[in-house]
Amino acid sequence: MTPATLTYRVHGCTVHEHTLHLPLDRSDSASELIPVFAREIIADGGENRPYLVFLQGGPGSPSPRQGDPTSGWIGRALKEYRVLLLDQRGTGRSHRLDELTLSGLGSDAERADYLTHFRADAIVADAEDFRAALGSGPWFALGQSYGGFCLTTYLSRAPEGLAGVYITGGLPGVGVSVDDIYRRTYAQTIRRNRVYLERFPDAELIREIARHLEASDERLPTGERLSARRFRTLGMNLGTTTGFDALHFLLEDPFVTVRGRRRLSIPFLVRAADQLSFADRPLYALMHETIYAGATPALAGIPTAWAADRIRSEFDGMAEDDSPDGEQFYLTGEHIYPWQFDEDPALIPLKGTAELLAAKTDWSPLYDEAVLAENDVPVAAAVYAEDMFVPTEYSLALADMLGARVWLTNEYQHDGLRASSGEVLGRLIDLAKQ
Repeated sequence: MTPATLTYRVHGCTVHEHTLHLPLDRSDSASELIPVFAREIIADGGENRPYLVFLQGGPGSPSPRQGDPTSGWIGRALKEYRVLLLDQRGTGRSHRLDELTLSGLGSDAERADYLTHFRADAIVADAEDFRAALGSGPWFALGQSYGGFCLTTYLSRAPEGLAGVYITGGLPGVGVSVDDIYRRTYAQTIRRNRVYLERFPDAELIREIARHLEASDERLPTGERLSARRFRTLGMNLGTTTGFDALHFLLEDPFVTVRGRRRLSIPFLVRAADQLSFADRPLYALMHETIYAGATPALAGIPTAWAADRIRSEFDGMAEDDSPDGEQFYLTGEHIYPWQFDEDPALIPLKGTAELLAAKTDWSPLYDEAVLAENDVPVAAAVYAEDMFVPTEYSLALADMLGARVWLTNEYQHDGLRASSGEVLGRLIDLAKQ
């Protein structure tokens, strides 16, 4: 299998843009073929360096499009590797899926079935096909967040393809129910809310905006009404290194007065809309809970059943119907709710599909605990002590199972790979060499 390749030079690097056409359904010899894309970057003098394949966080996000590849974590990686940025299937140039492209399928049932071929097991198979097509022996892999989940599947299904693994904020809870995962993430989200409100005096302002949205018809630039419950999902910012500042600046001076009536300002609504819309990555909303579905044989037959929505009421201040006048009132985090498929124009056409995915019980397993327990692939992992998205205790448990070398740190949040300008990856590369 030979990829179609386009080559060019930029910033002192050679770039090969590769496309393979791979089976949608690997269990069907007559399956349609879909394009899967990867961008290979080689620094001058690095032609004989080993490969490092990168798997992005998400699900539903393409690999980075970075103007100057010699900066940031990619620049750090290029000092020792030739880097392959894989667009996971369904994202970027790898057969991107959204409301438009999925509309070509005739029913919600067809769409839901189609999406079963876009989980970590298929992504790993695509990576192995690229490894073979590029003539590489076992290669190195870096996984950020969900990319680390995919690498855990890689270690379960094709460890012979891996020479070494780096994982940043992405060691999943193996054998842990989706309900328990969300119990941990809600608890950590509450902690991050409290830390934020200790730093910035925004508690009353958050409540004030929520009260206003409950009583007023405020419209986002895309035309839909902004609800208080959707406004609260801006708490996603609380889980990133730069998110506190970004959220504070988003919230500053949100109101204007027009003819004696208080309104949310256009700049506030525009900035909020940019963060609240899933138009750019609808697979994140559609597939987010599926990454936990039936992940091990012990979890087979259990639907996710909108776990984040079910579990939130267990936490004071997190429930959907909590009043902004109540004793506790928090922003939510990395949680997807069924009502978002009623309110986000990019998701409304996909609501029926999302409901079927939430009810689905016959998922294929992603992790093999017996194989992971016998792992002999070197693994170095950054585990963030205050991670709002991936529970730290579960990450440490998997690290112990894998025999991984761990850097446990509170210097960075979940986005440390990107935010550290290469420091996090550099620490892991050094750790792996010890």
